[in-house]
Amino acid sequence: MRSGDPGDLPPEDDLTDEDDLTDEATYERVRLPSRRGLLRLSAGAGLTAGLSAALGPRPADAATGIVKPLPPELFVPQGTNAEMRWEAMRGQGYLTPADRFFVRNHVATPLIDARTWRLRLWGTGLRGAPTEDRPVEFTYEDLLRLPAEEVTAFIECTGNARGFYASQQGQEVSGTPWRLGGVGVARWRGVRLATVLRRAGVTPGAVDIMPRGLDAEFVDKGENLGRVRRPLPIAKAMKDALLAYEMNGAPLLPDHGHPVRLVVPSWTGIASIKWLGDIQVADEPLFSPWNTRFYRLFGPGYPEDGSAPLTRMNVKSAFELPWDASLPARPHVLHGRSWSGNGRIRHTEVSVDGGRTWRRARLRDRHSGPRGWVRWELPWHPEGPGRYELLARATDETGTTQPATAPYNTLGYLFGAVVRHPVTLT
Repeated sequence: MRSGDPGDLPPEDDLTDEDDLTDEATYERVRLPSRRGLLRLSAGAGLTAGLSAALGPRPADAATGIVKPLPPELFVPQGTNAEMRWEAMRGQGYLTPADRFFVRNHVATPLIDARTWRLRLWGTGLRGAPTEDRPVEFTYEDLLRLPAEEVTAFIECTGNARGFYASQQGQEVSGTPWRLGGVGVARWRGVRLATVLRRAGVTPGAVDIMPRGLDAEFVDKGENLGRVRRPLPIAKAMKDALLAYEMNGAPLLPDHGHPVRLVVPSWTGIASIKWLGDIQVADEPLFSPWNTRFYRLFGPGYPEDGSAPLTRMNVKSAFELPWDASLPARPHVLHGRSWSGNGRIRHTEVSVDGGRTWRRARLRDRHSGPRGWVRWELPWHPEGPGRYELLARATDETGTTQPATAPYNTLGYLFGAVVRHPVTLT
C-alpha cells in the first residue's frame, strides 16, 4: 500500500477500535489463505491452471462479452448477460456453483492480471484529501495480508423477474426481460471494506463512497456514461460491505469480478461493483448515472426525477423446475428457494391450483444466515394430466409477503409479485 503522501496513513493502533468488530450473523472470521498460492492462481494464465480448464479465462465471446462457457442447459442468453436456468440448481446444495452463477455485464468481461492490479482510494473524505492522480493504493497482496472474512450472501440483478411485468401484468417496461434467474448465493471471502477505508484514512466527515469498475466505458443510446460506478452511503460501506477475492472457496472468475469485487449484502446487485479499480471517498453526496438515471423507480405515482435510489432487494421465490416444464402425471416433490433483502424467510406457501388454495412448504434452511436464501419442498399429488400453474409466495422476518401484483415502474425494477409457473403433466 502506498499513497501520494505516506504521512496520510493512520497508525496501526487506530485500526482496531470497537467499531471494527464484525457482526457474527454476517461475517465469519477465517484463516488467511496462502498469499503466494492465491496470487498465482488469480493472475492471468494461472487462473486457468489453478481452477479448471472449463472455467478458466479465455477470450470473451464476441456476441456476449462473457468469458465462461454458457451451455444451454445452464443458461438463457440475455444479450451481454446470462440468466441461470432454475432447473440447473436442482440437487446443487445451498450455494450456487460458479459454473451456473448468472452474469450481469454492462459491457464485456475484462481480463485483469492480479499481479499488476491496484485498488486506488482518493477524495475529500480521506485524511489529507488525496487526489485521483495521487491516491492511496493497495495491491492484491496487500489485501491478502489483511484479516480475511467470509459472508454467505445473494447477489441479485435489480431487474430480476422484469419479464413478468409484460407476461403477467401486460405492462411494457424497458430492460433485459429476466425471469427469475438473475440471482445467486455464494460464499464470498475477502477483506471488510471498513478495514481498507480505515487504513486509507477515512474521516468522520465522509458521507459517500463511489466504487468504480475496470470494465470498458458504457455507452447508452450514443452517450458515453463512463465506467460503471455507483455511490454507496458510508454507513453501509462501513457496516457489512466486503472486498471479495474468492467465491465458493476459489479465486473469482473473470465474469464474477476477478481479481476483486465489492459485495454489498442484501442490496441491489448494481451496488456490488465488479472488477473494482478505484473508490472515491467524499465528504458530500456523490452522483452518477447509476443512482440518478438508473436504479430509481420512474412512472405513474413517482416524482419526475424518480424515487430515492434503490437499496434493498425485495422478497422472491422460485421453483427448481424448467419454465413451462413437462412432467409425468404422477406424485412429485416440488423444490424451490425463497430470499429477501429484508432478512430471513419466515415461511413459504405453495399453490398447485393457480392460487385457489395454499399449503406451507417445509423449509430446509431455517438456520441459514439473513443474507442468503432458504430451500423448501412440498409433496404434490396431482389429480391427473393437464395444465397447471404453480405459485410460491414467501414471507420474510419483517412480515413482508409477496403480493399478487407488482407496482409498475417504467424500468421494470423490483418485480416481487408471485410468479405463475406453468407446468404440463402428461
